Amino acid sequence: MRTRELGGTGMAITTVGFGSWAAGGPGLMGWGTQSDDESIAAIHHAVAHGVNWIDTAAVYGFGHAEEVVGRALSALPPADRPLVFTKCGLVWDEHGVESNDLTPESIRRECDDSLRRLGIDRIDLYQIHARDPNGPPIEDSWGTLLELVEAGKVRHAGVSNFDVELLERCEAVGHVASLQPPLSLIHRDAAADVIPWCAAHDTGVIVYSPMASGLLSGTFTTERAAALPADDWRSRAPEFRPPNLERNLALQDALRPLAQRHNTSVAAIATAWTTTLPGVTAAIAGARTPAQVTGWLDASTLHLTPADLQEIATALHTTAAGHGPVAP
Repeated sequence: MRTRELGGTGMAITTVGFGSWAAGGPGLMGWGTQSDDESIAAIHHAVAHGVNWIDTAAVYGFGHAEEVVGRALSALPPADRPLVFTKCGLVWDEHGVESNDLTPESIRRECDDSLRRLGIDRIDLYQIHARDPNGPPIEDSWGTLLELVEAGKVRHAGVSNFDVELLERCEAVGHVASLQPPLSLIHRDAAADVIPWCAAHDTGVIVYSPMASGLLSGTFTTERAAALPADDWRSRAPEFRPPNLERNLALQDALRPLAQRHNTSVAAIATAWTTTLPGVTAAIAGARTPAQVTGWLDASTLHLTPADLQEIATALHTTAAGHGPVAP
């Protein structure tokens, strides 16, 4: 699989990584019931086929996703273990109520809890999950992550879901190693501002939800959208409801001829598109099963030509799906 350096970190990562959000199972932002054994099998399948990093977060399943990733890591020989990226800043109480907390004390406690759940001595990339509009100055929170790097608990520090203003404020305190924004053929806004900022500042970019949370997997249907259980956050999301759903599925269908010509899947086409944007290092592809991993593995070796990219841009115009720039 192709690799790229994540910003200036020196870490060469495959252009597609494993996303473990669904491994957390049901919850406020959960994906419904999920088998831990299936999640572990999916992780092992991805690693066996060359994927060399996993992205997770403490809040996924209120710690459960990290525990599942930890179980998957413990079953692998040390030499085969992938890099581990996780996040802090979203916490929960005993009643399962989620909230922001980017105080230095909470960040330090979260880091220790993540290390314990993951069963590792150092986190390869530790990221602030999202801003806390009512919390301490972001400079204090970011400085705490940099202190964790100095302490050896964290190898590199990054952020997720930040805008340019927040990136600038963090960069003034210490270099931002990476940004994790949403990016897909449906959610393209990051291509207009934060990704160019990262390219200009030697900040790596790993995008999430490149298949738009399943809408561009090649297998999504109106029937599947209607059958989403209440404990799957997508059942409440506007992109999974009319009229957005019809436009999004029309875009999925428009990608099928391109996938057939490349002898690959719609999922691989959609994911590969995100990694063609200048400044994007890699994409996080989620999976519940080994078969879903197989569906997007080609994205790391797929080469989209200028003609392919133009065909995709035309499909975006024709279907009116999503929002943001339509071409790299």
